[in-house]
Amino acid sequence: MVAAELIGVVGPHLLSPVVPLWERASAVQPPPSGQVIAATAAVAFLLVAVPGLWARTRHAVTIVHEGAHATAAVLTGRRLTGIRLHSDTSGLTVSVGRPTGAGMVTTVLVGYIGPALLGLGSAALLRAGHAVGLLWLLLVALLVLIVQVRNWFGLWSMLVFGALIVAVTWWASAEVQVAFAYLVTWFLLIAAPRPVIELQRLRRRRRTSGSDADVLARLTHLPGLVWVGFFLVVDVGALGLGGWWLLGL
Repeated sequence: MVAAELIGVVGPHLLSPVVPLWERASAVQPPPSGQVIAATAAVAFLLVAVPGLWARTRHAVTIVHEGAHATAAVLTGRRLTGIRLHSDTSGLTVSVGRPTGAGMVTTVLVGYIGPALLGLGSAALLRAGHAVGLLWLLLVALLVLIVQVRNWFGLWSMLVFGALIVAVTWWASAEVQVAFAYLVTWFLLIAAPRPVIELQRLRRRRRTSGSDADVLARLTHLPGLVWVGFFLVVDVGALGLGGWWLLGL
């Protein structure tokens, strides 16, 4: 009904290619079977737990981490100047603004909780039946971020993940798209705590002094360990709640 009214107002030639895409992205899909949900959770766990796989899949976590920094910077009025993603799975988001204050704290704060919050939001969409819509939203987010990337490896990383999402949303069956959306969501939720644990290991060995936790310590005068604990509580909490939703409990 809404699509037909829009075509009548704006014109069929302008909206006719858009309406099918919108209807496809906004459609409600039934949840997969319990076996599929369990299988996607198991695969996501392996992608995080197996060192050889984690060395590659961690790049996806870095993209979300830096994307969270970038989003917070823009929303708090800072000027985003670029994102860099490196082959060692590290990243850097640069923004211009006040070096202290709520905007700076928020920008630094969201990195390590970004994957968990995205996973939780994704779980909420899946709970509402919008698996295909979730994939399209992730693709749009990648397209928005990619224009801010300032190095070739970062561009390549985003193109690879973007191409994977395009392939699934464009050519895969509805069942495969739903299963893939569950896999992505489980991965975000399960993967989120691991970088926090790795961060604390590096801090304990004094191999880093410029991490998000250390920057927050300088900005807020609270120990870096407090911020590491905060990251972990949020990430584990999101995993618990998001997992509850995905399992349909």
